[in-house]
Amino acid sequence: MTTYKEIFGKYVKNYSSDPSSDIEGQIWYNSTSGTFKSNLAGAATWAAGGNMGTARRTPAGAGTQTAGLAFAGNTGAVTGATEEYDGSTWTAGGTMSTARYVIAGSGTQTAGLGFGGYTATVRVANTEEYDGSTWTGGGNLSTARYGLAGAGIQTAGLAFGGKTTVSVNNTEEYDGSTWTAGGNLGTARQYLAGCGVQTLALGFGGQTTTAVNSTEEYDGSAWAGGGNLNTARYYLGGCGTQTAGLGFGGFITAAPGVTNTEEYNGSSWSNSTNLTTARYGLAGAGIQTAGLAIGGITTVVSNATEEYSDPTFSTQTITTS
Repeated sequence: MTTYKEIFGKYVKNYSSDPSSDIEGQIWYNSTSGTFKSNLAGAATWAAGGNMGTARRTPAGAGTQTAGLAFAGNTGAVTGATEEYDGSTWTAGGTMSTARYVIAGSGTQTAGLGFGGYTATVRVANTEEYDGSTWTGGGNLSTARYGLAGAGIQTAGLAFGGKTTVSVNNTEEYDGSTWTAGGNLGTARQYLAGCGVQTLALGFGGQTTTAVNSTEEYDGSAWAGGGNLNTARYYLGGCGTQTAGLGFGGFITAAPGVTNTEEYNGSSWSNSTNLTTARYGLAGAGIQTAGLAIGGITTVVSNATEEYSDPTFSTQTITTS
């Protein structure tokens, strides 16, 4: 008979009380209760967070779940308003110099970066840097565009994809003052999502003439194909890293968008728990295990915030039934 040691390469340990562990499937013997036990993960969850003060679609997001940043967007009119999130409540921050929407963002709550976008009349190349209270002008993008994606930090940012009069594959790298050309995306697209850092970025989803599910990974100089999303979509939100990405919401063919959430492990996407509210044109912030979904549009412009939490682990007694 095959033993646990032969399968997993280790013996079942004996404890007098249950150990603290986040290793799914770990088995031990509790000598006090005289039972075998295991550590099992529950489902990931989306939960309601505090509503933004200003409902908006296609804003940009940055920061973390407990120190988030949302800025610009369209309320019915183009805005440059900024809000800061502390894990429960949004408060007003400094207003951008150039109001715009379908903008990209990256960085942190106290060192944010916003670039590109569309005003009420024209696409822009403007870059602005946030210090936690005030926006100031940075170096302009080489290519004015909107519907682009961003990654990185304020001093090492990445801008890719978007639309001029057509979908583009341009990538630009920011050093804190100047944008320079990087390697082109394999697939020109607009309204895509991005995450990661300048030298390890992820771009996924978007629109060519239709919604796409393709994913690309950037190494600081070139993009390479990654695993496809299970659901093709654009106007989706994203956050995380190249090897632990999170994609959520988005648009396929009809309002109010989708609730689909997927996790990326560096090679493939897997479906996870759906957003509570179907929407598109939303922003993302945070990491895969602690993400934020911000604003967007259902059939109306939304101020909703949702917080994503990684599966929690619980101890279960092993029985024969």
